[in-house]
Amino acid sequence: MAIAKELFGTMPDGTEVYKYTLVNKNKVSASFITLGGVWVSMMVPDRDGRLGDVVLGYDDLDSYRKNPPHFGAPVGRNANRIGGAVVTIDGKDYPLAANDGPNNLHSGPDLYHDRVWACNASETEKGSRLDFYLDSPDGDQGYPGNAKITVSYTLTDDNSLVLDYHMVCDADTVANFTNHSYFNMAGHDSGDVLGQEVWLNASHYTPADQVSIPTGEIVPVAGTPMDFTQMKPIGRDIGQDFEALVFGKGYDHNWVLDHPEGELSLAAKAMDPASGRVMECYTDLPGIQFYTANFLNDELPGKGNAHYDYRHAFCFETQYYPDAVHKPEFPSPILKAGQEYKTTTIYKFLTV
Repeated sequence: MAIAKELFGTMPDGTEVYKYTLVNKNKVSASFITLGGVWVSMMVPDRDGRLGDVVLGYDDLDSYRKNPPHFGAPVGRNANRIGGAVVTIDGKDYPLAANDGPNNLHSGPDLYHDRVWACNASETEKGSRLDFYLDSPDGDQGYPGNAKITVSYTLTDDNSLVLDYHMVCDADTVANFTNHSYFNMAGHDSGDVLGQEVWLNASHYTPADQVSIPTGEIVPVAGTPMDFTQMKPIGRDIGQDFEALVFGKGYDHNWVLDHPEGELSLAAKAMDPASGRVMECYTDLPGIQFYTANFLNDELPGKGNAHYDYRHAFCFETQYYPDAVHKPEFPSPILKAGQEYKTTTIYKFLTV
């Protein structure tokens, strides 16, 4: 195990941004920057042992300061959408910015990945670890309470990247974090992912309206293009004339995971038949947003001058369901004052 640190760039106010790279005994590596605690690379082997970077991203700080697709970003205090750009907590309305039509998306526009986080690097029994720290004051992004946030990454010797999220706040507020990495198991610069295969541990999903706000229903996937209970190519059904796919311009929905909330277990799997790379995603959260980069058309050059476009990647965003703050029938993302928000998501890389 090893940890390397290097200067990545300097912010306009002179703040230095560093890149940390974690390396395990298999030469698998993962890199992160202190701007946003963003995950910038993941070098994993194919079936022949050739290492390739499977997350989309940029080579320079200025691009990450823009980062319109949220490549590699921890997202909070609330990931995904809140309908009407208002959150109601303890009977009080807290207006948010309407940055996605009438709704709020990813707690923007004052995003956490636009801020420089403090970072502590350490070697642990489980592997090389980075702890990123951010203080979020009362009223930040519109949410109540002073919050202390930690996002941690640990690279283990079984080629897993363990993401631990922790938050405490002095008022009732929302705590619903995710990571917005875009994955391409053939390599970040390999073009579309339609031939890559996905399995989701979910027999139900939450249908959404034309602006991607769930209706409140929890609907079986059986007999629909939303069924990933058997592994299938992403592109097999993505073009069907099915309302959810038409509204989302592809897959961009929350699946209801078939495990008890709070139980860390396998939620999703992706595989590239050509390279043999496999990624397993484990979480203790109740939902996962499977997104097929339907709106990706990035005008900024990617790593190595790569061009990233429509459906060139997918996301596995573990989460509470979108708009859960307005849906009492959904598991609640409300964190009570003084309580701890603690959740874990693991991305494990294998080959077949």
